[in-house]
Amino acid sequence: MLEKGEDKEYLPMDGLAEFNKVTAELLFGANNPVIQEGRVATVQALSGTGALHLAAAFIHGNFPNAKALISSPTWSNHKTIFDDAKVPYSEYRHYDPISKQLDFDGMIADIKAAPHGSFVLLHGCAHNPTGMDPTPDQWGKIADIIQEKNHIPFFDVAYQGFASGNLDADAYAVRLFVERGLELLVAQSYGKNLGLYGERIGAINIVCSSSETAVRVKSQLKWLIRPEYSNPPLHGARIVANVVGDPALFNEWKQEVELISRRLKSLRQRLFESLSCKDRSGRDWSFIVKENGIFSLIGLNKAQISNPHGSAYQIAHALAVSVFLILHAFWYVLHCVFVRLSQIDNMRNKWHVYMIKDGRMSLGGLSLSQCEYLADAIRDSFHNVS
Repeated sequence: MLEKGEDKEYLPMDGLAEFNKVTAELLFGANNPVIQEGRVATVQALSGTGALHLAAAFIHGNFPNAKALISSPTWSNHKTIFDDAKVPYSEYRHYDPISKQLDFDGMIADIKAAPHGSFVLLHGCAHNPTGMDPTPDQWGKIADIIQEKNHIPFFDVAYQGFASGNLDADAYAVRLFVERGLELLVAQSYGKNLGLYGERIGAINIVCSSSETAVRVKSQLKWLIRPEYSNPPLHGARIVANVVGDPALFNEWKQEVELISRRLKSLRQRLFESLSCKDRSGRDWSFIVKENGIFSLIGLNKAQISNPHGSAYQIAHALAVSVFLILHAFWYVLHCVFVRLSQIDNMRNKWHVYMIKDGRMSLGGLSLSQCEYLADAIRDSFHNVS
């Protein structure tokens, strides 16, 4: 890029044309009829978050009575995005915290019970935070229900390549729904699979019933972009266009993505083996190797407050607050006696292992040599902290 001496002029509202072309082809396949027939409205967005927000604003403006359906659990920002766009949502079951498996029956039942024409937010691969994805057969059954209910699928594809190590395989669900003839939305991000975190590079793709509709949809998206950020960033878009659009660089990147996926799988296997060896309680840790992608929902609990002596602590605490300067020391003693650390607190304070309060871990920050230490921390927190 430096050798070409390219400038830093503004992009059009819909972004870099070369980027939009290669990113749609990466997602749907270059020979997909929806690409060949011009039925995809693709605009560059401010990474995955911006793509999701742009789509939510599009839904609010063009489907004012529509409701969204999101998985439980899901990436926390999904809720914030829909709230900000004033799109009401409810949740469908995705994960059974007891069995640590995909709650497929619950998922199907909730999607089926949703109002006709709902926007169903689906994680295309490497579900965040659970790492539990439907099988190809299950994706087919989900598509059946969505078609039956006239729902509109809305895919979030933030980790293409990180689930299976294969960029095409990780696009399976999206391509299946397109093959079924469904109109749908897909948000993409290159933050993870190309490491362009700070460049904020992503896209929103809307598959339409005709090329004429796609033109109108793209116009509506540009209408939303203009007052919000006018035009997207250039540098990262050129990187994607150069890498994905050049056969040699593209093959090199595919090999790197596969290497990262293999590394994540080896970390899962080592952690599973370490926990199975060290934990004699009979707990089944096999869910760790069944998950996909970066994250693992290990199942540690959130912060809890224990009060075994009824209301005595609350009364003492209230007095301590009201006469804080006098009773501060007394309150502190009571606090230490009656407050029990959570398992997450134990991981942080005793073992210096850090994760968010729902117990989601990012395995990307782990090395093979640290797996035994992490297994010791998890085992201690599970069995010695209630």
